[in-house]
Amino acid sequence: MMTMQRLCQMFALSALLGAAALWIGSAVGADSPVHDYPTVARVEFVQECIGAHGGKLENLYQCSCAIDRIANTLSYDDFVEASTYAKYSSLAGEGGGIFRDSDEARQKAKRYREVEAEAYRNCGLSP
Repeated sequence: MMTMQRLCQMFALSALLGAAALWIGSAVGADSPVHDYPTVARVEFVQECIGAHGGKLENLYQCSCAIDRIANTLSYDDFVEASTYAKYSSLAGEGGGIFRDSDEARQKAKRYREVEAEAYRNCGLSP
């Protein structure tokens, strides 16, 4: 006859093995993002996205979805550069010229806006 302690140990071991199998299975089958962005960059994007869509916390999931979609399309360096061009392309004066006057600046800003708009649409947000 088994003691209660031995029975608990067997139960704990089988529970631990089951949890490990689930963890390994989910790690193997999980879709890893193509490009890894720093957490703070993701948080900043989501906060700005929520603000741009009425400041409703209910948009948290859609905005998180959008940054994940963008991260699957653009490397982090490309994201920073292109989003900067897009953000400051309407900056007036001579100082804003670097963000709007060159072909490279216009192309990068356009590319970012297209990627962002597609991500918004795919995640249920208006561009």
